[in-house]
Amino acid sequence: MAIFGGTFDPIHLAHVTVAREAREKFSLTKVLFIPAAHPPHKDDQGVAPFEHRLRMVELACAGEPAFVASALEAGGERSYSIRTLERVRQTLAPHDRLYFLIGADAFAEIGSWYRFEDVLRGVEFIVVTRPGHEYQAPEGAVVHRLDTLALPVSSSDIRQKLAAGLEPEELDPRVIAYIREHQLYA
Repeated sequence: MAIFGGTFDPIHLAHVTVAREAREKFSLTKVLFIPAAHPPHKDDQGVAPFEHRLRMVELACAGEPAFVASALEAGGERSYSIRTLERVRQTLAPHDRLYFLIGADAFAEIGSWYRFEDVLRGVEFIVVTRPGHEYQAPEGAVVHRLDTLALPVSSSDIRQKLAAGLEPEELDPRVIAYIREHQLYA
């Protein structure tokens, strides 16, 4: 099983493509998409409400039986990865492998995470390489590279297109319909 966390503001096709490639390469039985309710490295201002981001993840994962949208980080507390990992680990057998799917840009910042040493010990990382983002694996980290053909996509660029009334090709049509119905990013 792999955890794929993020703000998902909004989830886009590159997220799904990367998860699909990781599932195939690492024979993953499940990929948990976990939107961060209150990301610790971002201000909540300007981020779509958690409930909307979770619903968009559900829509983007529809039709992919191994992809599961999770509300594990719902609530009022900050979304720290270690807490999420501990919760997921409680649902697994002691010998089960747990992967953390993460972009190279985010992985490069892992030393700034809350209790990052515990995170490093708790999972094996699948690091999605992106052009121009180099990283050093911290001591003790188990890292697997995922070189992906997925083009770098910027959620902020997508939000700008949506605000301009455009329908970005980087989004699942069901996600676009949901965004329009709920007037998100307008």
